[in-house]
Amino acid sequence: MTIRFDGRVAVVTGGGNGLGRDYCLKLAERGARVVVNDLGGSGSGQGASRATADAVVEAIRTAGGQAVASHDSVATREGGTAIVGTAMKAFGRIDIVVNNAGFLRNDRFEDLTDQQIDAVLGVHLKGAFHVTQPAYRVMKDQGYGRILFTASASGLYGHPWQANYAAAKAGLVGLMNVVALEGERHGILANALLPTATTRLAAEVPQGWMEVTNVSGLLERIDFAAVADGMGVEHNTPLVLYLLSEQCRSTQGCYSALAGRYAQVFIASAQGWSNGLRSLASPEDVATHWEEITDLRRHHRPRSVYEEFLPAIERIKAAKAATK
Repeated sequence: MTIRFDGRVAVVTGGGNGLGRDYCLKLAERGARVVVNDLGGSGSGQGASRATADAVVEAIRTAGGQAVASHDSVATREGGTAIVGTAMKAFGRIDIVVNNAGFLRNDRFEDLTDQQIDAVLGVHLKGAFHVTQPAYRVMKDQGYGRILFTASASGLYGHPWQANYAAAKAGLVGLMNVVALEGERHGILANALLPTATTRLAAEVPQGWMEVTNVSGLLERIDFAAVADGMGVEHNTPLVLYLLSEQCRSTQGCYSALAGRYAQVFIASAQGWSNGLRSLASPEDVATHWEEITDLRRHHRPRSVYEEFLPAIERIKAAKAATK
């Protein structure tokens, strides 16, 4: 099997640096026509430069590929519409969207300002709405699409001093779930990536977060030397290219890339405990059965809020039968 993107058009936001740059280059190398979107700001979202996206476009063209630049901001609906418009004007279609644009503005949770919160949510979360909505409409008409949302382990697991970023990234998982459910019948598949790489954003992570000792205390247990060679952005790209390909049939999944280790990440529901609805459970009942409620040895992974009902009802019925 050879994964190619001949005839496909890809939009990569934040495509001028780091992860996004590598995605753009590798997509083009495998035949995709690429819209390289980047505002050209710093790792904290300050400033702008057209040169950032233009340099990636030039590299793709020099290598014999096709690409155009977009300098619009994902943080506005007008910007998102313009990004998709650039793809349609240049190439007449859009098959792939990689929501990768973003920056960091870290601080203690209690010290985060509205500006720090709104700016990060605006680019990471609302930006994904702004770009994906118009692209989704085109994909729906085409009957084909691949959408990748860049989530983060910070959102699913947590990282001190990143409440704004973590909330945005966890929100992207919720957005992905819904887009995947609605898009599947139209040939649109959506997934989320939890990348790990050493990029320029590392400079935006102040070491003050290490005051949270229940997390920083873990650092001495991690053999960072063992994974040092795998922290380049390029180790994320193989998983990304597969998820964006025609060969990928998976949708509504979260996938972790960490130093060349690729793994699915999921949210599941334990079998839990029920009293069979023979009476209203009390807080004391919950305390008594807490180990059963939190026992993940038997679990279910719902694909929608309604799918959670299926094993829950089975558990309730079994509890009722056991009391007869």
